[in-house]
Amino acid sequence: MSKKTKTTKIAIFQKKEIRKIIYKNEWWFSIIDIIEVLTGTDRSRKYWNDLKKKIIKEGFFEVSEKIGQLELTAKDGKMRKTDCANTETVFRIIQAIPSPNAEPFKRWLAKIGYERIQEIEDPEIATKRTRELYKAKGYSNAWIEKRMRGIEIRETLTDEWKKRGVKENPEYAILTAEISKATFGMTPSQYQRFKSLKKENLRDHMNDLELIFTMLGEASTTEIAKNKNAKGFLENKLAAHDGGNVAGKARKDLEEKSGKKVSTRKNYLQTPENNKKIK
Repeated sequence: MSKKTKTTKIAIFQKKEIRKIIYKNEWWFSIIDIIEVLTGTDRSRKYWNDLKKKIIKEGFFEVSEKIGQLELTAKDGKMRKTDCANTETVFRIIQAIPSPNAEPFKRWLAKIGYERIQEIEDPEIATKRTRELYKAKGYSNAWIEKRMRGIEIRETLTDEWKKRGVKENPEYAILTAEISKATFGMTPSQYQRFKSLKKENLRDHMNDLELIFTMLGEASTTEIAKNKNAKGFLENKLAAHDGGNVAGKARKDLEEKSGKKVSTRKNYLQTPENNKKIK
């Protein structure tokens, strides 16, 4: 498929996560995630393969043409291709799934599609909804402000990489790992294991200081890449290492003076203080 996609997002239906991504300026959803939510099966890929054959026999011959293999963040944190479809095609697919959740899911899906139209007309709505989602999960306003700022800094960095000839996958992941390693002494995948996370978003489980140093590493990388006019993957890898080192030195200095490590095994919402807020 020719058009570029953006970062994987998570939609929530009845407390279940469904991966989605913007493609051709509309939301496309992970089909296996939808099947898992509607059927409860732990073999969603096999279910989908069987279902695809069934709906083709029933006359939906163009199903393969309407399905896109798009890269989404997998449970191991890596970008992997998976079958995705837009709202219209998903409606057709779920008609073939016997589930009491089918009708509520259709209404939910229609609402998500309408919200996307609103977001195109007014991008600030998307930011507002992200804030509301974090607040509903129990995050404090102060944490949300840092997280939102971190998202902006990350997007500025990836935009800069794109302009400088860095390929989105797998080079973005390699450069991100370079920054993280220099900042915290751990790559993102090592950091996830450090926090005992599986498919959860690492940054959503960072505390204030962890977010701040993540932002510092990425903002420094952007600035260094600009000032050195880094071109291509190798030059930007050097900039990523240097940017991460700026944050890494600041982190070590703080740890030395405070006598406390910045990186923590605790997940943000599992701290006693935040558990009280959730209750």
